Amino acid sequence: MPKKKVAELLIERLVQWGVDTIFSLPGDGINGIYEVLRVNEKKIKLVQVRHEEAAAFAACAYAKYSGRLGVCLSTSGPGGVHLLNGLYDAKFDGQPVLAITGHTFHDLIGTHYQQDLDLDKLFMDVAAYNERIMGPSHVHNVVDEAIKTALSQRTVVHINIPKDIQEWKMNGHYSVANVPAHSANIYKLSRPIPSQAELQDAAAVINGGEKIVILVGRGALDAGEEILKLAAMTQGVVIKALLGKAVIPDDSPYTTGGIGLLGTAPSQDAMQECDTLIMVGTSFPYMEFYPKQSVRTVQVDIDPTRIGLRHTVEVGLTGDCREVLRTLINFLEQKQDKSFLEKSQERMKRWNGLLHAQGTRMDKPLKPQVVAFQLNGLVDNNCIICSDTGTVTTWAARHIFIRDGMQFSASGTLASMANGLPYAVGASMANPGRQVICLCGDGGFSMLMCEMATIAKYKLPVKVIVFKNNALGMIKWEQITLEGNPEYGAELHPIDFAMFAKSCGVAGFTLDDPAQAESILREALNTPGPVVVDALIDPHEPPMPPHVSSEQIWHFAESMMRGEKNRWDILKTVIEDKIRHMF
Repeated sequence: MPKKKVAELLIERLVQWGVDTIFSLPGDGINGIYEVLRVNEKKIKLVQVRHEEAAAFAACAYAKYSGRLGVCLSTSGPGGVHLLNGLYDAKFDGQPVLAITGHTFHDLIGTHYQQDLDLDKLFMDVAAYNERIMGPSHVHNVVDEAIKTALSQRTVVHINIPKDIQEWKMNGHYSVANVPAHSANIYKLSRPIPSQAELQDAAAVINGGEKIVILVGRGALDAGEEILKLAAMTQGVVIKALLGKAVIPDDSPYTTGGIGLLGTAPSQDAMQECDTLIMVGTSFPYMEFYPKQSVRTVQVDIDPTRIGLRHTVEVGLTGDCREVLRTLINFLEQKQDKSFLEKSQERMKRWNGLLHAQGTRMDKPLKPQVVAFQLNGLVDNNCIICSDTGTVTTWAARHIFIRDGMQFSASGTLASMANGLPYAVGASMANPGRQVICLCGDGGFSMLMCEMATIAKYKLPVKVIVFKNNALGMIKWEQITLEGNPEYGAELHPIDFAMFAKSCGVAGFTLDDPAQAESILREALNTPGPVVVDALIDPHEPPMPPHVSSEQIWHFAESMMRGEKNRWDILKTVIEDKIRHMF
């Protein structure tokens, strides 16, 4: 029987762990691994991306939309450097991703050889487990430890293999301490439950409350049924952090939608008026949107380091959110007073009326809210939504209504631009045949627009909607409303994205008339295969927060007075929007 090479042992072990997809761009530092992937193409699908950053983003999305390990592979030197942004996205959003990188020849490391970049050291911050394979007898041990770490800690791990070591063959020699076959490809999920005393303490806080808010995040995505039961027991209001948007449907009578700058006014009102806060699977970072610190708080999180991170917590429950809630509910009293919930529901009716009015406007230029709102009645009930970062995130967060069975994600804590397209690649690869909707701004789209070629190559049924305002919109509005400065450096040179799509062999549509929004979007979604819709939206439409602070008003006025060149168009748009909100 021929002796197996390190690269063969690596791929063999990944297969044994259930890995079936790897996102990568080839390079000479990983040619040994690529040859083994070629031979094993029926066992592991190699998805060739156009940029290593996209490989890492796609691996993160694969993990987000499948619940499984995401894997990306890059060559030595610059290839590994390119992975970092997508890997930090996975780390910050708690996703299990394995990054595998090449290196130069093992006996030339540290001698200023070509692409002699020490990726082990470079990845020290991003990777919870970070190891270089030193030979054939080292492979299984390292792969097993890396994958177990990624899955158990929901984080990024890194394996580095020098170019020549990939070709080394197993000779049956192990160190004295390394007992052959001692490492197992077994991972058992831990679902800890707090003690009965802790559960009773938490229940006492909740039972003593009269105005309950339940703030949910990505850690509660598999606990939607339990969240609804908790809301029914407490007559509480469910508020969703961005990555928790799909925890429960947006038409639930218990939710007021999102929180923060991308959120809703009813959510912010409920936060300010509640007397009890239950945080489930979230560490929503913007502390200015939490209730006052004196509000009694119970927090449920699988990570004990997140307990009390954002808000003063009276009782912390560490464990899997779904399992903890299932047990906690047994200790709760059924509340009868619905006044707090009903008050929020009345506010939500008015808010939804405002969203409907914004989403059905027929004035020109085309409003971004119209594009997002019109998608709601057209997408599949089980579609996957991938949102890029920018003003487009506001329109996605507020105007895309999640139905039961849909999935949603974005670059959360990292809030990186350019995640949208590679997210769509990862989501589609993880869910073959399922409808994937990718919402991008023109800034984020153009950063990694080369990945349209990846989508075209694999014929992924991704529908990309580009919100084009020829500007880095979020940066522009931050300059104006947060800093009081006129916009500078945020304008973009126009690109015809529909024409670009066609050059990639993908169907392209142009949308600039609100009267045609529904028909064009319907045609685009019904077109087989990948599609790009180039939506030309009003560049002066601001992503207004749910409540505008006096400081934001002052900075806005200051920016206008200091010479914002588009001030008259911006003022006209803002005044028109304000009048519409009043009526």
